[in-house]
Amino acid sequence: MLIIIEGLAMCFLLLVVCVVGIADGPAGLVVFYEDDVKKRAVELGLITEERIKRNNLIASLAVTLPMLLLVPVMVYHVNGARGFSDILWQITLIYWIECLFDRLFIDYYWVGHTKAWFIEGTEDLMPYIPKKTVIRKWLGTIIGKPVIALIVTAAVCFLSR
Repeated sequence: MLIIIEGLAMCFLLLVVCVVGIADGPAGLVVFYEDDVKKRAVELGLITEERIKRNNLIASLAVTLPMLLLVPVMVYHVNGARGFSDILWQITLIYWIECLFDRLFIDYYWVGHTKAWFIEGTEDLMPYIPKKTVIRKWLGTIIGKPVIALIVTAAVCFLSR
């Protein structure tokens, strides 16, 4: 049960990053869009290349640091997981919970079925998440996250010696 709560906490952190990122309009997180949408947002004067780079760094840190630091701390110190396999499955499950939230709620529903992420002047570039990207994201969720969990688990086990 604790792992599910921790996974939901990570979902909440991701949601906060998204809400804050699009607070002044969806162009604030155009870093998560395809390159053609980014280019059009710049052409429309909604954002600059420099701002995209800055927002990309901030968003990347806000999403990646909790995944790489907070999750292992929760698993090791809060849950008391010890041993490689115990740490690995807990980290993997938390990552999967967050990714399922990202794929289903954020990508499929929020971006795909609401106007919250709609950027005026990019109608012809929709859907914002094309099938090829959806497949890549699902592969990243199913295969990539366990690989990252494996690396993080190895680091936790090494550092806890």
